[in-house]
Amino acid sequence: MARLVAMYKHPKDTAAFDAYYMSKHLPLAKTIPGLKGYDISTGPVLTPEGQSPYHLIATLHFDSLADIAAAFQSPEGQAAAADTHVFATGGVELYMFDTKDV
Repeated sequence: MARLVAMYKHPKDTAAFDAYYMSKHLPLAKTIPGLKGYDISTGPVLTPEGQSPYHLIATLHFDSLADIAAAFQSPEGQAAAADTHVFATGGVELYMFDTKDV
């Protein structure tokens, strides 16, 4: 499996971010081809020391890194990527990697 992790920094307006994310971005992102699973953080995102710079973390599951690359070349992937500029006023960091069970 492979994962794409989207780490959304604290937005200017958390209520507006949450409403938009759940009603618009999440349904759009779930149309991305090759997506096998999707989960998001709930509640505050913390570090062992306390607060973090992140408001929400989303993890998208794919079969491979090649599938992630193909997904974001699709019209649905391009639309989801462009949509982050609409609501992610604090910025977003994306990380992609393969995984294995241990």
